[in-house]
Amino acid sequence: MHKSVQDIINMKKDEKKISVITSYDYSLASLCDKAGIDILLVGDSAGMVMLGYENTIPVTMDQMCMFTEAVSRARKNSLIVADLPFMSYQASIEEAITNSGRLIKAGADSVKLEGGTPMAETISAIVDIGIPVMGHIGLQPQTTVLTQGYKVQGRTKDTALKLINDAKELEEAGVFSIALEMVSHEIAEIISQTISVPTIGIGSGVGCNGQVLVVQDLLGMYDKLKPKFVRRYMNLSEDIVKALENYKNDIELGIFPAQENWFSMNDGELKKLREEIER
Repeated sequence: MHKSVQDIINMKKDEKKISVITSYDYSLASLCDKAGIDILLVGDSAGMVMLGYENTIPVTMDQMCMFTEAVSRARKNSLIVADLPFMSYQASIEEAITNSGRLIKAGADSVKLEGGTPMAETISAIVDIGIPVMGHIGLQPQTTVLTQGYKVQGRTKDTALKLINDAKELEEAGVFSIALEMVSHEIAEIISQTISVPTIGIGSGVGCNGQVLVVQDLLGMYDKLKPKFVRRYMNLSEDIVKALENYKNDIELGIFPAQENWFSMNDGELKKLREEIER
């Protein structure tokens, strides 16, 4: 039986840190699940990491459902949270509910959407029909980048108070957790201590109840962006390129494939074939 939303809530109560990995495909999600990661987040950052977009804005619901289905087929133990992409929930509550349902049908256990107080009513409506929601405040890649770019949030008293209020509003709306992206670590810690639901930090310091990284960032497979908050546990890009260069070289030298890499006919059948060809 895989982890439930209540299991994640209980981890905060039990003062256990929550591990979250953003993953988009079957192969890597299988390894993340095997490693015991608590939450697999199917992020709309798939648009950048997997599809090569400049940002998350072009990502569609169809694409998010495809990535969610792939991750859900890999999961045995982790909880799955899937992002609602840009303009899949902002236009109306009805559309937000419909699209949340699509992600659940695709295999997610819950959905995540960006926004503070203005999104509280929408979140409440989604939760009311039985779909768990993870909130997301601080830097909001779908919209903040349009006006501010990638900047740390909550560095002044007024912006900090707004974030604290947003977190309280989302808690009241019924979220089971809140992602805090690029929030100053002092404010992230205050929010984590103020609300009862777990906080998941994205570049927001150690005071959060859990942390999330994109698996390709963690493994050193995605070089286009190198945020300060990412810790690389491997540098697979170099190893992968080297392996591919070795493969190309082996082909050119004629040492791949070798005998152990091909299949052979029965000697007797081969002899009969050659006799037939000679005739």
